[in-house]
Amino acid sequence: MSEKPFWEEIPLSEMSDEQWESLCDGCAKCCLLKLEDEETAEIAFTNVACRQLDLKTCRCRNYERRSKLVPDCVTMTPEVIPNLSWMPKTCAYRRLSEGKSLYNWHPLISGDPQSVHKAGVSVFGRSISERIAGDLEDHIVDWPGEDCA
Repeated sequence: MSEKPFWEEIPLSEMSDEQWESLCDGCAKCCLLKLEDEETAEIAFTNVACRQLDLKTCRCRNYERRSKLVPDCVTMTPEVIPNLSWMPKTCAYRRLSEGKSLYNWHPLISGDPQSVHKAGVSVFGRSISERIAGDLEDHIVDWPGEDCA
């Protein structure tokens, strides 16, 4: 019997749905709206959250229907992760696809689903809903792409 956690033994592409979903730390950074420069393709992060994000829990209000309700919502799969350069460096999916380990604050390591918020890595308390944001250009921030030990 192996003593390693599943994410260190099972490739992303072979994980069960339950294992895959458990990798999400609940930071909700992927739910923040981004602006892309049409000429340079550079991504600017904002602190504006998708209208489906519950800002109190950092979870999607309609997770099962998210792609229908928000057509540009990206469904994370092992195939798309390497192509999502805008994914935060803290994201478990990105880290594992790059051969890196999970941070100690990740709920799978800490055993605490709130540890991502306690570590200050999530959007909790520092984002607003797109329903009230106004112009995205007024909400550009640099923290969603930060790395955090």
